[in-house]
Amino acid sequence: MIAEYALKKALGQHSPYQVASAGTQANPQAIVPLVLQCLQQYDIDPTQHQQRRIVPELFVESELLVAMGCDHQEFISAHFGEQPPLFNEICHRRSEPVLDTNEAVPEYADNPSARDRHIGFVVDHICQSMPAFIENVPAFLT
Repeated sequence: MIAEYALKKALGQHSPYQVASAGTQANPQAIVPLVLQCLQQYDIDPTQHQQRRIVPELFVESELLVAMGCDHQEFISAHFGEQPPLFNEICHRRSEPVLDTNEAVPEYADNPSARDRHIGFVVDHICQSMPAFIENVPAFLT
């Protein structure tokens, strides 16, 4: 969700591109307040976000699917036989995932300061990487 809204913001209102996100699950849940606060610092409002699950139709409708994490890549490969590039591959030419909070801070429930630092880092990393993403993405289009 963060990458979807950061890319929409970077492309601007009149972009000819359609940007959407989908996950391996689509369980309705509220946006983490700190994520919302961090995104608002970039003048990004994700409050209208609707979660959706990755389905086969996305591969037909999309020119490019991008995975944030290795678990997303593995899910897509196992269920759909596709191997999308990682976000960091496109932006920074590094084959490394953007870690979810529970991956980066296993004790996140008991360590709120580490959890919050990671959330802030992820939002900053994604938002600040969008110019490089936009510049580099043509090389990944089929």
